[in-house]
Amino acid sequence: MGPIHTKAPENMPRLGNRFSRWLGRTLLRLFGWTLEGELPNEKKIMVALAPHTSNWDFVVAMPAIMGLGVKISYLMKKEAFFWPVAGAWKWLGGIPTDRSAAGGIVEQVASYYADHDKCWVAITPEGTRSKVSKWKTGFLRIAHRSNVPVVVIGFDGPGKRIVIDKKFYSEGNFEAEADELRDYVNEKFVGISPKRQ
Repeated sequence: MGPIHTKAPENMPRLGNRFSRWLGRTLLRLFGWTLEGELPNEKKIMVALAPHTSNWDFVVAMPAIMGLGVKISYLMKKEAFFWPVAGAWKWLGGIPTDRSAAGGIVEQVASYYADHDKCWVAITPEGTRSKVSKWKTGFLRIAHRSNVPVVVIGFDGPGKRIVIDKKFYSEGNFEAEADELRDYVNEKFVGISPKRQ
């Protein structure tokens, strides 16, 4: 199985084939990273990826995603969805968003969850690679509105591990939950670029 020490659950949304899974595992092995923990057997989840401190987070996460064969959806500005790339973005999991629309991003992503039988959406709670004193609460608001669990996936830079960590449901105390989760992640994980954490 290589450096991925977890199995793909039955209810997970899937993307790719045997070759792309092999390629992802091979690249992760070449990078020296491992994926650890147990993915939830859920059709719909909000994935909180943290700490997000470097562009390398994406570089090491992509082989792990490919290696599992999981389809991870992500937010993109609607302007990026133009011909001829619009179909490719959607196939890869891109969710077109319009910040000026009524109800904002929360309602748009909640509608996306409602329209899909299986959907895992990934967000970086910091909203930036720079050091922040507080996390944004949008991911919690979306999860609460959609009644889907939040799953924390942590980047352990020094250990070169991507760790599938805790799963919980937001109870609607968004600010407090974001502060508590940020403290939890910062205590447990050190990002790829610690000075930005």
